[in-house]
Amino acid sequence: MRVFSQDGELISQYGEQRRNPIAIEQMPPQLIAAFLATEDARFYEHPGIDPIGITRAAVIWLTTGEKRQGASTITQQVARNFFLSREKTVIRKIKEIFLALHIESLLTKDEILELYLNKIPLGHRSHGVAAAAQVYYGKTLDQLTLAEMAMIAGLPQAPSVLNPIRSPQRAGERRALVLGRMLETGKISQAEYDQAMAEPVAARYHGAEITLNAPYLAEMAHQFALTLFGDEAYTRGLNIYTTVYADEQQAATQALVDGLLAYDLRHGYRGPVEQLWQGTPWGAERIRQHLDEQPGYWPLEPAVVTAVAERSATMVVKGKGERSLDWDGIKWARRYIADNRQGNAPRQAKDILASGDQIWVRPLGEGWMLAQLPDINGALVALEPHSGAVTALVGGFNFTLNKFNRAEQAERQMGSNIKPFIYSAALDNGFTLASMVNDAPINHWDAGSGNAWRPRNSPNVYDGPIRVREALARSKNVVSIRLLRDTGIPVAMQRLNDFGFNTARIPATESLALGSPSATPLEMATGYAAFANGGSKVTPFVVERIEDAHGQVLYQSKPVVTPIISPENAFLVTDALSSAIWGGSSSGRRWNGTGWRAGRALERKDIAGKTGTTNDSRDAWFSGFTPDRVATAWVGFDDFGRPLGRTAHNPNLGSEQVAGGEFGASTALPIWIDYMKVALKDFPERQRPVPEKLVTVNIDTGSGLRTDGRGLTEYFVEGSEPRRYGRAGGSQQFGGTSITDELF
Repeated sequence: MRVFSQDGELISQYGEQRRNPIAIEQMPPQLIAAFLATEDARFYEHPGIDPIGITRAAVIWLTTGEKRQGASTITQQVARNFFLSREKTVIRKIKEIFLALHIESLLTKDEILELYLNKIPLGHRSHGVAAAAQVYYGKTLDQLTLAEMAMIAGLPQAPSVLNPIRSPQRAGERRALVLGRMLETGKISQAEYDQAMAEPVAARYHGAEITLNAPYLAEMAHQFALTLFGDEAYTRGLNIYTTVYADEQQAATQALVDGLLAYDLRHGYRGPVEQLWQGTPWGAERIRQHLDEQPGYWPLEPAVVTAVAERSATMVVKGKGERSLDWDGIKWARRYIADNRQGNAPRQAKDILASGDQIWVRPLGEGWMLAQLPDINGALVALEPHSGAVTALVGGFNFTLNKFNRAEQAERQMGSNIKPFIYSAALDNGFTLASMVNDAPINHWDAGSGNAWRPRNSPNVYDGPIRVREALARSKNVVSIRLLRDTGIPVAMQRLNDFGFNTARIPATESLALGSPSATPLEMATGYAAFANGGSKVTPFVVERIEDAHGQVLYQSKPVVTPIISPENAFLVTDALSSAIWGGSSSGRRWNGTGWRAGRALERKDIAGKTGTTNDSRDAWFSGFTPDRVATAWVGFDDFGRPLGRTAHNPNLGSEQVAGGEFGASTALPIWIDYMKVALKDFPERQRPVPEKLVTVNIDTGSGLRTDGRGLTEYFVEGSEPRRYGRAGGSQQFGGTSITDELF
């Protein structure tokens, strides 16, 4: 079973057997000759069984009781491999003989030989000669040398113990036997024999030729196939075509890995993996052997420091030999004290490194940079918003290191990423983007607990009466609570349910306005897709189609799209989220939205999005979209209670530096930007069509009321536009509803 990207790149391969059937005409004659010389020299002469061989085997069995000499012809082996077990009994042998005779009556010799060479087990799960050539040598059949063909031809007798990976010496002896028989039967010359015998026994395991790194998504596709086909998924030669595109998947992986490593740089160096020596240094061969046993986690490579100068170090990098680690790759490494504290910047290399340190490094331009496995983790998932097809998905820093798929399985508090859904409900229940809501502290006494609830903005700044558009763009916490209070918690819960969130696990309290509910990054991206596509909930999917080994389509995806909000509501929320990118003005002052970095980096006007940060910065989010792509990036520790912390100013980090706290805008948004730079490159900027039921009215930004041509243009659902002119007092009339701000 093989898993591919939408554009044909191999992502993964599963199954009990690796097979690559090939016509006999495409097999090298010397390879065929090697098998015939070793397994059945009279194949083209006998009727399916070899009386001489059977007689010899019977005599040995009767005189010694041993059953080692099977005397099976190639036709008998075909009968056994397709229809019988491998147990050594007389009954099985009789069945094998009669099946062989029947096969010979139905098929030509070439057809039988083709079946045999494509079916025979040859070790390491390879079945057939083409699979064995790939497994042992990473070659196609036409690329094999005579020595390699002879090696493969020697495997059928005992592939588990004669293969050149497990037993090079025994494999070499078996190869010599095959070559000797080929020489005896005149299939090769003495010169060819001598040259093949002189060739070293060199083989190593070659896994699937993975051309696209998407293991988290591959496992999702794997599990989907199992639900459809059960264990047959492993034996039917399925080709699964996923919905991801290679360039987007590569960009998503690179963006997440870079973002997590950048976070790690900001929080200090935790020291070497281990200290290998403190006295006498190890020799070069011992260092090499040690490194050969260490895993690598792209883009990190294990290395051993062998010498330390004032502002550089010499090291041995796994698979690359001796290299230099220069000051530019070391100077970032302040000592890690805690997630909130780092030590002073190093002044010389010995402040950080010592001979004998086993460390991690990663490429830096033409050189190397000191690195470490990040404690932090994250996820990024992107969808085509109109269908729900997943176009990229990364579930963590490294699948080999940790197979937990955070994109699909990590339920984390939503933080301010929840606010567009709260605002969506409010816009359908009396509010407009121009409505004024009081941005002032809330002090709510809870008689049940005997405590006051005092939610705060972040930062702890309040602007008094503020328009709904600006409040969403600037992520005003207390405004979200006031909107929830006026709209009603049941209404908001129903809206969250409509967007696909599991409200059964969401406490029906006012804290949900601040993002206390949990969701996975995939659920979050799916929710935002409804804004991007004009109001419909999509069901995300990762498998576009499944074909059998002959190209017959066994499964074809059918997108599930369900309208949940009006196009007008989707447009209004999206337009407010565009202000989160591009900012706006109120009463003559300019303000930035929380996602302003996206606008500066991507320079296109069709972007909308929202940052999200939970209590104590335990989770950092950014969800954003254009008409063609919606994506969510999340960063956090797998330890739910561990905050992301703060960083001190570190001039050595250059562009990697983000001083202060870790928030959605500083931690998750850069990952989203790096992915979108690639994902959007082939999509021109598009202006969203304005739904028919929306009208525009000039408003005064300080009051939200209508003006006579001055002020800013705002969108309204027809009939909800303000009727009054001028500035409002404590009460604002619109759409037939009176909303009075309250201070608590």
